[in-house]
Amino acid sequence: MQVTSLLSRQEHKHDHGNDHNHNHKHDESCSSCGHDHEHTVVPLWQTLLGLIFVLNAFAVEWFFDTSGSAVAGFSGMIGAIILGYPIVWTAIKDLRKGQLTTNELVALAILASFGSGHYMEAGVVAFFMLLGQIIETRTAEGARASIESLIKLTPTKARRIVAGREEEVPTRDLKIGDVIRIRPGDNVAADGQIVNGQTSINQANITGESLPVDKKSGDEVFAGTQNLTGVLEVKVTRAGQDTTLGKVRDLILAAEQTKLPIMRIIDQYMGFYTPLVLVIGALVWAFTQDLSRVIAVFIVACPCAFILATPTAMVAALSAAARLGILIKNVADIELAAKINAFVFDKTGTLTTGKLAVSRLAPIGETQPAELLRIAATAEKYSNHPTAKALAQLAGEAGVLLPEPKDFAETAGRGVKAEVDGAKILVGRAQWLKDNGVTEAFEQSVDLNETEGFSLIFVAKEGKCIGWVGLQDETRAEAREALADLKQAGVRRIAMVSGDRAPVAIRVAKEIGCEEVVGDCLPQNKVEFVRNTKAKGYRVAVVGDGVNDAPALAAGDLGIAMGAAGSEVAIHSATIALMNNDLRRLPFLVKLSRQTRTVINQNFLFGVLFVIGGLVLAAMKIINPVVAAVFHVLGSLIVVFNSARLVRSGEELEPYIAPQAPLGERDTHIVADHKTDSATAQPKLA
Repeated sequence: MQVTSLLSRQEHKHDHGNDHNHNHKHDESCSSCGHDHEHTVVPLWQTLLGLIFVLNAFAVEWFFDTSGSAVAGFSGMIGAIILGYPIVWTAIKDLRKGQLTTNELVALAILASFGSGHYMEAGVVAFFMLLGQIIETRTAEGARASIESLIKLTPTKARRIVAGREEEVPTRDLKIGDVIRIRPGDNVAADGQIVNGQTSINQANITGESLPVDKKSGDEVFAGTQNLTGVLEVKVTRAGQDTTLGKVRDLILAAEQTKLPIMRIIDQYMGFYTPLVLVIGALVWAFTQDLSRVIAVFIVACPCAFILATPTAMVAALSAAARLGILIKNVADIELAAKINAFVFDKTGTLTTGKLAVSRLAPIGETQPAELLRIAATAEKYSNHPTAKALAQLAGEAGVLLPEPKDFAETAGRGVKAEVDGAKILVGRAQWLKDNGVTEAFEQSVDLNETEGFSLIFVAKEGKCIGWVGLQDETRAEAREALADLKQAGVRRIAMVSGDRAPVAIRVAKEIGCEEVVGDCLPQNKVEFVRNTKAKGYRVAVVGDGVNDAPALAAGDLGIAMGAAGSEVAIHSATIALMNNDLRRLPFLVKLSRQTRTVINQNFLFGVLFVIGGLVLAAMKIINPVVAAVFHVLGSLIVVFNSARLVRSGEELEPYIAPQAPLGERDTHIVADHKTDSATAQPKLA
């Protein structure tokens, strides 16, 4: 009657040919299946038919007293056979395999009631035991249904474009390099890159973000996500089981297949449990000669609540984590996360976005900040340089309209020339302006230190410098909040270890409230730092982007890859993968881990008390077999519902939206201040 056996068998049904990346987990879980026993599977109609015969027996006996006893007995016997046969047959199959399991306890209880002529009692006991199993299996299947529904998210057909014509083909026939068309409302058939079109995509099932994400040419889309608005043409980069969705599904299934240490202990001692209960039943019979007590003992001794304690909590926790885009490869890592007391972060791409953002607009003379931004962003409009993208992004957020530049020319790595509103504009490095005839000492107005990670570009109009722009790697908006929550959760040590220059790392650490920072680190230095931290007795979680941080991720007790959506290296280099870049998932993971451990302990304690208390009550004849069967179902339900509380964990987490000033205010109130607002990671607005 173990739900774990059901999970194990269902896992083995999925195609491990596509699961070569975690075969070691498969082997480990298979070793625990040595005593995996049969699970009673009964059609609902058969259960209801048997119940009708049993209820009919009670009705006949109630209305006709002694005159209907033969009819009542016959009806009860038919009902008991219909309900009891599947359970007894399952126990026989277990015995044929040389296994002694809890199925035999139930079968003995039903046979004893039936053999003593208590047909209605045997029928009621069988019904409640089957009801308990229906609840258990439906709970397991229901928890897995949300995971298995991932398969259905990928459409079975795709619109492939061949020689300019659209043809409908099965998605399994898609190959890398194919171009497919995705219409509004369609689910994306394969991972790919947009070659034409723009749209909004709902990718909640991959990243856990509930808000749609805007996509344009050059952006990546994932199989199973939903196209909401525009028509897209997408070049396939991964298809079939190799898609991000396929990997996500395989990783979740692999996690369910693994076991917590406490589950392994239960499996180890389960083979001794049934013989022990049989001995207790024999002692009760020896001292009381009361078969009814023995039957009740066998029924309450079925440790379903005890066995369900861990797997139901584990599946609920996995479901809650997957909903928020947190992939846990090994379920034991849920338990480990509760013990983590030190976090080591990479900087670029982890605590920062890895993208340049404008941190200061510094006009010179009578030029206004909004005008400086308009001129610089217009001149850079046709450039693909990260500086140009940062200026365009700020202009868009501030509502600054950009006219079309004329005579645009770019010198790679130095700057651009363009004509804006009839004036000749230069945007670039200081030396670029000097080489193009700007002779004034404009650099004296700079009060930023480029060694701290600031990138400076200067803007000249008609040969005269009108201001400069300071850019920097943008700190993640939620970083300070996430680190504060980790400290509040009891994490004793938080460090940032970066390969960037020390002044840059120190500045970023100050912005986000990280007290310990090390810069100028090579990958081997990061590994050494992690090992030294572990040597001091800390349980260390390493958080990185999963590519250049792979050695450090492997060195930590827990490796967490940020922004793993679409990154095969990220998904496989860490023990836990975050499918989006929201750092607030980290304190949630620690809290979820602790909640899961608490729920398992509660379930475990209840299961033990239920079995021990039930044995005492049954032996003292305080409860009869029918009441024992009802208690059995109630015990399982309590455990299931207690575990189900975990499914709703993290519902308060929504995608972070940086606070912004009203559009009407932005174009006139951009302040020339180099201090970045740590809450928004954007230039401060008045």
